[in-house]
Amino acid sequence: MLSWAFPLAMLAIGLDVRPEHQRPDPFGGVVAADGAPSAAAAAKRQPIPAALGGYVSFHLVAKPGLPGSYEVNAQSALPFDVFREWFHLTASDRKYVPDALIPVTLPFRSAMPDPDNRIPNQTAQAFWFDVWVPLATAPGTYSVTATLRAGGETKTATVDILVTGAKVPIGDVVTMDHNSYGSSFLSDQYPKLAAKHGESFVSSDAFFGLIHAYHRIFYEHRGVFHQLGYGHGGKVAPEFAPALTGSGRGKRIANWDLYDRHYGPLLDGSAFKNTRRGPRPIPFVYLPINPEWPASFLWWGEAGYEAEFVNVVSEMERHFREKGWTGTRFELFFNHKKRYKAFPWDGDEVRFLGDDRYFKEYSRLMAKAAPAAPAVKFVFRTDASWAMEHQFQDLAGVINFWVCSGGIASWNQAALQPVLKRGDIVWYYGSPPEVSKPAAEITGLPLRAWLWGIQGFVHWLTVSAGADPWFRFEGGGTALVYPGERFGIEGPLASVRLKIQRNALQDLALAQELPRDEKAEVTRRFNKSSPADWWVSRPALADRPPEEWTNNDIDDATREAEARLAKPDAESWQRVRDFVMLRAREAR
Repeated sequence: MLSWAFPLAMLAIGLDVRPEHQRPDPFGGVVAADGAPSAAAAAKRQPIPAALGGYVSFHLVAKPGLPGSYEVNAQSALPFDVFREWFHLTASDRKYVPDALIPVTLPFRSAMPDPDNRIPNQTAQAFWFDVWVPLATAPGTYSVTATLRAGGETKTATVDILVTGAKVPIGDVVTMDHNSYGSSFLSDQYPKLAAKHGESFVSSDAFFGLIHAYHRIFYEHRGVFHQLGYGHGGKVAPEFAPALTGSGRGKRIANWDLYDRHYGPLLDGSAFKNTRRGPRPIPFVYLPINPEWPASFLWWGEAGYEAEFVNVVSEMERHFREKGWTGTRFELFFNHKKRYKAFPWDGDEVRFLGDDRYFKEYSRLMAKAAPAAPAVKFVFRTDASWAMEHQFQDLAGVINFWVCSGGIASWNQAALQPVLKRGDIVWYYGSPPEVSKPAAEITGLPLRAWLWGIQGFVHWLTVSAGADPWFRFEGGGTALVYPGERFGIEGPLASVRLKIQRNALQDLALAQELPRDEKAEVTRRFNKSSPADWWVSRPALADRPPEEWTNNDIDDATREAEARLAKPDAESWQRVRDFVMLRAREAR
């Protein structure tokens, strides 16, 4: 039995609206990391400016006043989605922070304290509102009117939205990539669905439907989902590669069934046909190619290895071309390290300069397998760190897709310029901020890529929410989505952080044409910095061979500059958004 420890006379019914960066707690307050907005900022909150083809988001906080049942409803001429915010108890400071978002239909009825979240003495429930502004919306002011009914009383709150006529571009200036490994996590996170299908789960429509749902949720939030389909030893899961038969010159593809069921709707865009963004092919996808597939590394350097590799990859190119899968970049990517004891060279985050010779040989094999395939877009990707500066030069013309350590890239501004000039793709990588960080911190990740003039950022892992994110929460540092099975949903749930990131990407898409001096205004508003502050001076460490570095050396080389770069406060991105929306309205 949940207790209610507050004097009943002190509790009055209330319905509050809070901006997206000011996350509520379950007691009517604000998450400590997000602080409280200044009076001046609060006065400017409405009407909220909005662009066509984008979202406006806010929290609605219902305070029923007394324990018992309540009802929340809302109306608007604009389409909107509503989510109940789940309050996670953080292990570090034993505080509640909302992150997972459970879709609800209105009117929504429940009780306080919430019987599902099970928070002692809870007095408030938060809801996330996503208001969509269709492209055909006429400029003007639109309202969302929400009501709370509890204990025979009614409270009303109104949010005014000013549709300006500015239009959010369809494409993003920064690609936000959400990485994962394999598909076994689906059986772990959806045990009821997996049990229902038994041994056939991994070949069932439900299984592929789950994979597509994960792609779809990131796509709808202006992101990309990456699943690496092989392990460090080279074993490929069957849904990530066509089945093979034969050996040597006779090796070929025997069956495309699982691969096409997996990737067909993603590569032709049909998996996204019912989204607000509309159907488009995924822009990037890992190939299953690794040192052990399609040819065994046992025969590396032999004619048989080359024959098997070339035969199979040539068939793949032809299949992709015949299917019309020409809107996606297919990535040759190696994820192993020699310390895993499967292969004698580093494919990922190369540290030893001699390992570059393997990349050069694979480049030769790829050129032989697909010598003239302008319709099918193959790219050669590497995730670079220790040897980054050396590889930029040594592997020019071999690697054309670089995913860089953010720390090491930060002192390689000069070395990056010729890489970008020759047309290579450059991203950097890191982890999502945990929920205990300020809500605005996740916006700094795409902002850094935009300021650096590179094309993307990789969240290295975004689907690992832990065994029980509901009552034994692990912080969210490896998850921006949560499994929906607990709530009867066969698919992922978005997080507050994912939606804040999406809204920041909308703003950057609007800001992509800003001149250099106005980028300086963006950084000043974000954290009182300049664009130059986001780079680090090249340290003496960089003149030593990377084999001699340690992780501590790298941390020391970036620590002072990072300390100068102030952390974002609760309203950092709101100040950026105000400026971007102002410029977008003026440009129109």
